[in-house]
Amino acid sequence: MVRILGDYERHLVSERDLTPHTVRAYLGDVSSLLDHCARLGQDDVADLDLRTLRSWLARLQTTGRSRTTIARRATAARVFTAWLHRTGRLPTDPGAALGSPKKLKTLPPVLRADEAESLIRSAAERADDGTPVGVRDVAMLELLYATGIRVGELVGLDIDDVDDGRRVVRVLGKGRKERSVPYGVPAGRALDRWLATGRPALRVEGSGAALFLGVRGRRIDQRAVRDLVHRRIADVPGAPDIGPHGLRHTAATHLLEGGADLRSVQELLGHASLATTQLYTHVTTDRLRRAYQQAHPRA
Repeated sequence: MVRILGDYERHLVSERDLTPHTVRAYLGDVSSLLDHCARLGQDDVADLDLRTLRSWLARLQTTGRSRTTIARRATAARVFTAWLHRTGRLPTDPGAALGSPKKLKTLPPVLRADEAESLIRSAAERADDGTPVGVRDVAMLELLYATGIRVGELVGLDIDDVDDGRRVVRVLGKGRKERSVPYGVPAGRALDRWLATGRPALRVEGSGAALFLGVRGRRIDQRAVRDLVHRRIADVPGAPDIGPHGLRHTAATHLLEGGADLRSVQELLGHASLATTQLYTHVTTDRLRRAYQQAHPRA
């Protein structure tokens, strides 16, 4: 089992060229599956069948795993069994017949436009003392809200990914797909200030080309960005407690409410499927319905 897991990891890294985060997720899910096989007394992957896969998912459900988690693990199992079959380790592919629960099409709360403005303003007020961390925080919040990029995409940015002249940032998204995302004047000013005064103050020999740095001068990590967003959201009275992904949803919702078409928002967010972007129309429709009910005399 250990040898097979090692071979599978090399496949994910070398042949599929997946990101380290995705590889860790796949390996974690497969390790859980193999552990379940061991509990059932199966010590050979050749014994892996559809019944075992289903019992694994059922066990996850009884332990309180969410539908999204179970759906993700079912996908990981299908990818794994397909690889086992393709490499001759399984005579058939049981994962091909494995179903998974449909994901609930729900979105976390989003900020209103005035709340988003208050979030940035609160961060800017805290950065008035000119500390490099404060300047950096404003730049990150401005960029997250202006572009709707993922937190992993934000921390992966290098200096050369920012085209200040065209106000465009080059992003490496899921599946290593590259896209260019525009940002506005406020985010541009915040980035200029960070690059001119904040980053040089935090830069150390090992900083490399990373756009955003932590307090020790290394590339900032995702946890630090999440903590920042939660802290600054707490400064906005009445705002829902959202993280960086909530800011991504907020940006998409505000774009659609402002008249952007779905295809454009899909490209900006880097969604592979338009169906994913269409989830945001539920948010905007709900707001229209509430406004109608409040304003129309015969609602």
